[in-house]
Amino acid sequence: MAEKDEKNPDPKDIEKEISEFLSQKFGGRVKLISPVVLPREAPSEKGEKPRKGKKPDFSLKPEELEAYLDQYIVKQDEAKAILATKICTHFNRIKHIESSGEDNNRMVGQIKNNILMIGPTGVGKTYMIKLIAQKIGVPFVKGDATKFSETGYVGGDVEDLVRDLVHEADGDMERAQHGIIYIDEIDKIASSRNLIGHDISHSGVQRALLKPMEETDVDLKVPHDPISMFEEIERYRKTGKREKRTMNTRNVLFVMSGAFNELEEIIKKRVVDQGIGFGASLTSRSEGGEYLKYVKPEDLINFGFETEFIGRLPVIAVFEPLSEDDLFAILRNPNNSVILSKKLDFMAYDISAKFEDGTLRALAHLAYQEKTGARGLVSAVEKVLLKLEKGLPSTDIKMLPVTQEVVEDPEGMLEKIISTPHDPIWRQLYEKLIHDEKTSIKQYVKENQAVLSDKSKIAVTPSRTDLIADLYAMSTCSLNSVIAKMVTCYDQIKKVEAYFHKTHGLNIRLDEDAIDDVIIEMFSSPTALGDFYKQLTTKFEYGFKLIHDRVGQNTFVITKDAMKNPEGFFKNLAKKIYTEASES
Repeated sequence: MAEKDEKNPDPKDIEKEISEFLSQKFGGRVKLISPVVLPREAPSEKGEKPRKGKKPDFSLKPEELEAYLDQYIVKQDEAKAILATKICTHFNRIKHIESSGEDNNRMVGQIKNNILMIGPTGVGKTYMIKLIAQKIGVPFVKGDATKFSETGYVGGDVEDLVRDLVHEADGDMERAQHGIIYIDEIDKIASSRNLIGHDISHSGVQRALLKPMEETDVDLKVPHDPISMFEEIERYRKTGKREKRTMNTRNVLFVMSGAFNELEEIIKKRVVDQGIGFGASLTSRSEGGEYLKYVKPEDLINFGFETEFIGRLPVIAVFEPLSEDDLFAILRNPNNSVILSKKLDFMAYDISAKFEDGTLRALAHLAYQEKTGARGLVSAVEKVLLKLEKGLPSTDIKMLPVTQEVVEDPEGMLEKIISTPHDPIWRQLYEKLIHDEKTSIKQYVKENQAVLSDKSKIAVTPSRTDLIADLYAMSTCSLNSVIAKMVTCYDQIKKVEAYFHKTHGLNIRLDEDAIDDVIIEMFSSPTALGDFYKQLTTKFEYGFKLIHDRVGQNTFVITKDAMKNPEGFFKNLAKKIYTEASES
């Protein structure tokens, strides 16, 4: 047995020897740190894994969903309100029916809240639906109506979307039946109004959509698909039964969208002829998209849609065109991916890029001239920064202040930065942009304090607002991602507190300022959590146990100052205990 122990030394002895070697080799600059292993939750009985794709809990209220969309989407207040309300109502109604045990089949003539979104390209139609599906936690698939018209009107492509929904739900039929199918460019399948006779191809696609939009059973076996046929043969060989797998679309929400470029003229003709309200009329062409908000089903029918098709889209949301100021607000939004994506491009070369407001406004101006809405922002940013993205990685420059001059003369600024890399002006500009960025984030957090507090489930105090701004400035991710990571760190700290109690029998709690300090460390270093636990054990375990043995105290609050100066903390604590004992 002794021989076996010599061959298999204790892991702690190995760790000690390696640590001593590293200390001698590198003079104490390198240390071996063992990870802290926190207890895991016990596995479920029978060793079963949790089911993937849990059925979502439809508990969101319309105002909660609208507030969530406000964090990401600029403008479109009416569209956000309509979609948030009707989509929440759709899913909560399903929840009510299923929980009450009512038979949904018996509700004759029930109307599903299928939605039609109308608006120019690049205003956020697709983005909004993706955000909603992600927030609610339902499977989501997107199709293009133009592809349906290319393949005829037999409906195969429409049914493929339902099959894709099952695939998106990882085969979980229950989740798939509560999904969202989004079909873009729906205006392209309107029948031509200039065509003499019936436009068979387009009207046929509309009819193919009618049943799925309302309710039908879709066969999940794809016709003429050899893989599907082999699966069916294998299933029959094992069970001796032919199983027909179908999915019902009763609870699937259909959302359609399109630019509807010629629809405005149809509406204009109607409202000018009929008047609006108390005889008011719109006659000025400069009012542009203002006509779209007066859209009625009859306008869509005149546009080229079947009456039955429009009847299955009872909810209409009109999106407004984006102004130059709107594009600037999108770029300035700390949750928008345009600037974040470019920061990540530079960070791939360890270059930290910071943008000033003047730069963002100039980029918004360039994008607005392209007349493609928010889509123009990406091309504007790429066009301006491509030369810097190409040239700077070959230098040792690690800080990039993106000023308005970069937009005005990208090539000249690249040459200037490369030729004077050690000029203090670049660091000064960079630090100024960090300060401006923090100020902007603090203002954003204050304006959205209620939503962010509810989202994070922790108090967003003034000091924590400063913390969020600091963490955002030192990170390359969206504000919501920063807050999510901060909450994860907060939860891990609480688990360490619980683990300390389990290991040492002492109840400890860090105050909020101390927690914030540890969170900053966790953002900076991957070993910070392990370092934190070791500090608790090294600095506080002996002192707390000594106090516990002397006076019986078992609960302790660790402050920010205590973490920095544990010796002073224990002196003050001992003095306080002695004073209280003397007075009693």
